[in-house]
Amino acid sequence: MSIDQIILIVALLIVAAILGWGVMTMARGGDYNVKNSNRIMRYRIIFQALALIIILGLMWYRKTNG
Repeated sequence: MSIDQIILIVALLIVAAILGWGVMTMARGGDYNVKNSNRIMRYRIIFQALALIIILGLMWYRKTNG
């Protein structure tokens, strides 16, 4: 497995973990949900954007050096 595949998998796993954290928070409800749901959503959006930038960067790298 190459380093670019490992980077891609790690980025996607981080996004999936944050998404799971948000879903569990909403399912749990209560005070924790009220206090943290917006913050978790912001984390998910930020890490999704970073994952997209990584994916596009890896595609560009493979195209130019592949």
